[in-house]
Amino acid sequence: MIGTNTQKAASEYRLAQWAQMMQTRKENGQSINDFCQTMCVSKNTYFYWQRKLREVACEELSVRAQRERDEPEGPLVPSGWAVCTTAEPAAQGKSMVIEINGCRVHVEADAATEQLVKVFRVLKSL
Repeated sequence: MIGTNTQKAASEYRLAQWAQMMQTRKENGQSINDFCQTMCVSKNTYFYWQRKLREVACEELSVRAQRERDEPEGPLVPSGWAVCTTAEPAAQGKSMVIEINGCRVHVEADAATEQLVKVFRVLKSL
């Protein structure tokens, strides 16, 4: 039991370290190639940790979605964004792709607004 807790703590620590390093890389405008060379890590290692961080973010989205069902909040509007509404539903068969910080979201015309809000919350936290 103690070993499992230690492994979990170590994993969370590494995830936090990589999240901070990736955020710093992004804030500094450094390319992934330059970052990997500077940090002496392979691009495979970088993308491995990026995938792990996204998996954790998706798990968190699931938890937040459950919490949102239990205790609804108002609409989340990240800094620099605006709330958009339409008077009538979008035409069937139409869709759009939204890309933010390397995360691509394909949105169908009949996508539920609540689900989009939850996705954008996770993207904002990345």
